[in-house]
Amino acid sequence: MTPRKRLVTACLLAMSLPLSASPALAQKKAASPAPPAATAPPAEKPAPYDDRLSRLSEILGSVHYLRTLCGERQSGWRTSMQKLIDSETANEPKRRERLTAAFNRGYRSFASVHTTCTPTARSAEEAYRAEGATLAAEIAARYGN
Repeated sequence: MTPRKRLVTACLLAMSLPLSASPALAQKKAASPAPPAATAPPAEKPAPYDDRLSRLSEILGSVHYLRTLCGERQSGWRTSMQKLIDSETANEPKRRERLTAAFNRGYRSFASVHTTCTPTARSAEEAYRAEGATLAAEIAARYGN
């Protein structure tokens, strides 16, 4: 099983996260000139599954918020998401930012609506978890080598 497939499978099994990864700010030197165009980093090419991965990130953020809201103490969603981001975006800061933003968007979307654990919040968590499991299985089956 490839590392990507293992990670997506881990997301399927864990389905729980808070993400505190934020992109590092580049330090600028006042006296150094801009690097020549020839040494610019190569353009990032999106992976064919980036849309699905972004949706999975958003789902993980939502599930993480809802599970924490409803009292789950040992939530591995954030850790699983961080591992997924680290493995998928090793040298691609823009992809890292997009996946982090998707996770945070999912988290905030429910934080703005649900402030207490209700039957509706529990139902939403179950639906999102099921969608995430299906999506993770699809990504692993279709793109995992």
